[in-house]
Amino acid sequence: MMTIMEAIRQRHSVRQYTDKPLGEDVIRPLEEEIAACNKESGLHIQLVKNEPKAFDSFMAHYGKFSGVTNYIAMIGKKGPDLEEACGYYGERLVLKAQQLGLNTCWVAMTYSKIRSAFSVGEGEKLCIVISLGYGKTQGVPHKSKAIEKMAKTDGPAPDWFTSGVEAALLAPTAMNQQKFQFTLTDDKVSVRAGVGFYTKIDLGIVRYHFEAGAGKEHFTWA
Repeated sequence: MMTIMEAIRQRHSVRQYTDKPLGEDVIRPLEEEIAACNKESGLHIQLVKNEPKAFDSFMAHYGKFSGVTNYIAMIGKKGPDLEEACGYYGERLVLKAQQLGLNTCWVAMTYSKIRSAFSVGEGEKLCIVISLGYGKTQGVPHKSKAIEKMAKTDGPAPDWFTSGVEAALLAPTAMNQQKFQFTLTDDKVSVRAGVGFYTKIDLGIVRYHFEAGAGKEHFTWA
């Protein structure tokens, strides 16, 4: 299986999918990873299979989505940390899907909420969904900003920090704005999000990428 960094480099947003169904060989490991994420985070993430209605609206077609019948519903308790947690654990699932040979796309607006397809508990909300399946293409890379614009260090940047920022620059962000900045002070890393829609979700996504690139053993979050 490809490594997490290979998955990060190869994964691009895909909106058009073939009608090849998901087999048990991908459903089982995905469900296991979702269960692990839910246990660790307290989220209520669910895999929705064979459900064509969510992406059959005018908005979905306008957003160039086609062939979407499977998606991951990112659900959790309402609160100030929900969006960042959904970004962090959702991206963990996105990269797991990539390792399993699937394609994905983060979807904030252009889908319909099909209430019967997933369960939202009391005090919970559906935060965002991730389309999933076998892409008609592998997508195209997005343009990345220069590493210097994204990172601040007191002295020369250690290799692990640079690797972390490089991985973060490959993260999908809303409208590809990459509104974040990493700062390193004495092995403590802080990351600040910019202002805009979905920046908290983006923050969770880039945090996951940074950890994958840098290696958790090298630093602590400030």
